[in-house]
Amino acid sequence: MKQFYTWILALVIGALFGWLSLDWLNAILDFIATVYTRLFQFLAVPTLVLTIATTLASITKGQDIGRVFRRTITYTLLTTAAASAVGLVLFITIAPGVLPEGVVSSFVSDEVMAMRQNPSYTEHILRIVPNNFIAPFLAGDVLSLLLIASAVGLALSAMPASDGRTTVVNFLRGILDVLLTLIRSLIRTLPLAICAFTALLVVQMRDGIAAEALGRYTLVVLGSNLLQFFVVLPLFLLSRRLNPLKVMGGMMPAVLTALFTKSSVATLPVTVQSAEQRVGVNPKISRFILPICTTINMNGCAAFILITSLFVMQQSGIELTWGTMALWFLLSIISAVGNAGVPMGCYFLTFSLMTGVGANVAVLGLILPIYTVIDMVETAVNVWSDSCVCVMTNHDLKGKV
Repeated sequence: MKQFYTWILALVIGALFGWLSLDWLNAILDFIATVYTRLFQFLAVPTLVLTIATTLASITKGQDIGRVFRRTITYTLLTTAAASAVGLVLFITIAPGVLPEGVVSSFVSDEVMAMRQNPSYTEHILRIVPNNFIAPFLAGDVLSLLLIASAVGLALSAMPASDGRTTVVNFLRGILDVLLTLIRSLIRTLPLAICAFTALLVVQMRDGIAAEALGRYTLVVLGSNLLQFFVVLPLFLLSRRLNPLKVMGGMMPAVLTALFTKSSVATLPVTVQSAEQRVGVNPKISRFILPICTTINMNGCAAFILITSLFVMQQSGIELTWGTMALWFLLSIISAVGNAGVPMGCYFLTFSLMTGVGANVAVLGLILPIYTVIDMVETAVNVWSDSCVCVMTNHDLKGKV
């Protein structure tokens, strides 16, 4: 709660600095914003790769575990796909639009200009498939790295238990823990970044630019999350003959905790307790599903990744064809499954994806000042979705596990 008020204060101070519009102050704030942009780029890609690899490597074998895991994956993919679909429909319907050229033109790279030539899908796929292990890391090619991370994670999962497998998995988890510690440290200083980005945004809005497109973007993101929370997920529960109001009432402590902590991982103890003591979920199921779901079941994140990626690419001059939107619909589902359940996890993940395709990541700086509210809502949606997956699996396997 204290962090929430600090972030709000940073928004207010940033807005005040932006309203003053002093050249020397704007130069300082621009420097700060650039530093944070570079730090985000530094941490985002390796965190994404290691999270996906370690998550897939954690898949275990066994008849009971297999039953639970198959249903967990099924419900996760269905709810995540539904979240992305809702986000895509709203994006097409509301159409956030393009920011004026002057807002982003100075940040558009030569690579983005080249991508405006719309390469064929065959060429696009060939770019994703790596021809060696090192090149995607050096080039920051996130789509290739997603492929490598998935392959490594599944290979580790398929390997029999051995000292070598344990050593590799522990090594990857150790590096991931270091990166997550660095991210948490960066988040502690994030009010400074929010202040800087907010000030720069206000300067642009004073000139009568950016407001409409960003407003529509925010409406699409929050609207898709609210529809997923209040309509789509309750429909999933009803399809399994479960009472959505009863389940929601039981899980409300976890949902509210997620709203203010903005972290599925931090909320996990409350989620487990609520599921077991207030909803009556079998501990064998809740204590297996909920920790996994904090990483792989990210409904709010899937919608954010899809909508934000399309919005950023649109600002970068990349044409959003039906094929492009379909591709990113699939990528949003895959990426959300490997997202870390920590504050700003979706933001870092989207940042890495946009870096990988050469889009204008500076646009994400414009989004950061309003991300506090977006992160709160999408984390609540994530935890509510985790709860629904857990309750539906418990219902399906009652008496079998």
